[in-house]
Amino acid sequence: MFFALPVGSLVVRGFVADGAVDLSGFAEVFARPRTWRIIGLTLGQATVGTALAVLLGIPGAYLLYRCEFRGRTAVRAFIVIPFVLPTVVVGVAFRSVLAGSGPLGFLGWDGTFAGIVAALVFFNYAVVVRTVGGFWAHLDPRTEQAARALGAPPWRAFLAVTLPALTPAILSAASIVFLFCATAFGVVLVLGGPRYGTVETEIWVQTTQFLDLRAAAVLSVVQLVVIAVALGAAGRARSRRERALQLGAPERIAHPVRLALRGPTRRSGDVAAVLVTGAVVLGLLALPLGTVLVRSFRTPGGWGLGNYVNLGTTGGANTLSVTVWEAALNSLRIAVDATVIAVVVGGLVALVVSRRPRRRGVRRAAGVLDAVFMLPLGVSAVTVGFGFLIALHRPFGLDVDLRGSPLLIPIAQAVVATPLVVRTVLPVLRAIDSRLHEAAAVLGAPPGRVLALVDWPIAARSLGLAVGLAFAVSLGEFGATSFLARPERPTLPVVIFRLIGRPGAENLGMALAASVLLALMTATVMALAERLRATTPGDL
Repeated sequence: MFFALPVGSLVVRGFVADGAVDLSGFAEVFARPRTWRIIGLTLGQATVGTALAVLLGIPGAYLLYRCEFRGRTAVRAFIVIPFVLPTVVVGVAFRSVLAGSGPLGFLGWDGTFAGIVAALVFFNYAVVVRTVGGFWAHLDPRTEQAARALGAPPWRAFLAVTLPALTPAILSAASIVFLFCATAFGVVLVLGGPRYGTVETEIWVQTTQFLDLRAAAVLSVVQLVVIAVALGAAGRARSRRERALQLGAPERIAHPVRLALRGPTRRSGDVAAVLVTGAVVLGLLALPLGTVLVRSFRTPGGWGLGNYVNLGTTGGANTLSVTVWEAALNSLRIAVDATVIAVVVGGLVALVVSRRPRRRGVRRAAGVLDAVFMLPLGVSAVTVGFGFLIALHRPFGLDVDLRGSPLLIPIAQAVVATPLVVRTVLPVLRAIDSRLHEAAAVLGAPPGRVLALVDWPIAARSLGLAVGLAFAVSLGEFGATSFLARPERPTLPVVIFRLIGRPGAENLGMALAASVLLALMTATVMALAERLRATTPGDL
């Protein structure tokens, strides 16, 4: 209803002319040099961004998940902030740091390919660290210890033993990062402009500026093909990862080792990991965020809180219809509704897909269900939002127009957030030993009681993170919301984008202050989610 129908309606409308199928749009769109330039830029940015995120993320995964040191928990929490930040805020942050007056303005990366790639790595670094690091923490250390006992130096043991064991997690992280890089919207729209667009931004341009639905439909199909390949690779890598995780019994899980940077126990690998991770955390993650924070206090009249005071206004002439504070409250209300929908739907889907039925046909059906609910990750949020406007006017011939419903934006955001909830909860449910279910059933427990006493305590471990991710994604969702938000009820990301597009130092200052506000809201949500996860019954 709220995914297949909007997306299908947009694609069909692009390929059907006068009631008949017309595929000439493919030849017309692919005959344009602009199309091939856009596709090449999309693949190039995604490939380079993925490679750099993986290369920089592996040392971070080792340091934060295999080593023990003071402040490790705080660093873990900090690196997640960029991933859950709204893409518009990331774009504003890198424009601030790469501008001529910014701390890295001497690089000349403002509005360039390198600047966009740096922002994509900033956004996806945590994906690699958490995915690879979480897997690394569960590896059986005895194989590497045996290699060291047989005389292999540390680098040889890592390359010959540890790295091959980490391959499923690395492939899984790389495929997901490629997916996020290829479908990046707000970051590329703010940083790239017309020169460095991607398929995602081109769909937005074709639909909003040129009203060329056929070109947008062709590009949507191209994006679906690319994303289907990425999702297939992610699924295969994920299944290998989950099978490998089953090999790590609790008593064999590797315990963190003390970080050794000096003295007789000094390890060169630890030093290298600290240097690389420190450079990334300080130079790539903290510097853009700090620049936005500092510049938000700069006003045309000097330093002060003027930009934050202006959040209670509508900006310059004809800039906003509501104040930034009103938009923030609207974002919070919408995010609560979207989170409830996403967690309920995603949790139920994860519960169904986690089962291991004996019949092959049922297993395949569960796999298809899993794949179907992952599709929103690979479909342009712009396509979803624009499809809502097309398909939800008299859907299925019903005499009702859903486009004016206040629930439309929460539903659109829930469509985007549900796959992340499934991916968060599903591995935990799949890790439950099926013999626990069998033992409970033999002892006479009905299915509902098994669900409450076996599945729920373990699934609750991931509930806090699932709620936090869904809420953060809803707060920062921009692609679909940009089509659906009305001027009198905008969300905070929409307001920030409008402020950026208006000339004047006052509007830019308000955009920076609003970005800080949105970043703080997102970071607070994730901190509460981590705290909730740490206090769930499954962890006690």
